[in-house]
Amino acid sequence: MRSGPPLRIIAPPATLANEPPGRTLRLKLKPKAPTTGYVDGAWWPQSRDLSAELPALLAVLAVRLGHVQRVSYNLTDWDTEPRRSTVDGRPVRLGGFHFQHTHTVDVIGANEPRITLLVVPPETEPANAHLVLLRAGRRDNADTVGELLDPTAPTGREHEPAIRIPRQR
Repeated sequence: MRSGPPLRIIAPPATLANEPPGRTLRLKLKPKAPTTGYVDGAWWPQSRDLSAELPALLAVLAVRLGHVQRVSYNLTDWDTEPRRSTVDGRPVRLGGFHFQHTHTVDVIGANEPRITLLVVPPETEPANAHLVLLRAGRRDNADTVGELLDPTAPTGREHEPAIRIPRQR
């Protein structure tokens, strides 16, 4: 006896982004719920080339935010300083600022919803980066950016090993 129609799986718009095959978007978002903490999740880009990294990220975040209008980032975190990007044929304004907290990007949708992501440095060891992604994406995580990236900060979970993030250049 069937209880309903078969489940249909729909791929997110990230498949429309200019992302090389086999390259996985390394992103963990908190579940949709009332906002808690300093970040809404974490992103571990493959490089420090923001122009190359943003299209796939923005395509996926558009599922939650709708049309993405703006992205702000810390100028010292990236090798390039792009001013515009495009998602689904629509322009997205990019703004680099020295005052933006390092290791974060803010992605702002059309009606001003915002997602703040912790940016795990690309050169981070995979096992450590994975732990940061999981920790930042926990529903009730309220750790600061510094606590999430500090290997000596308490995690609230004793079985979770310390996280080691390499120093920036």
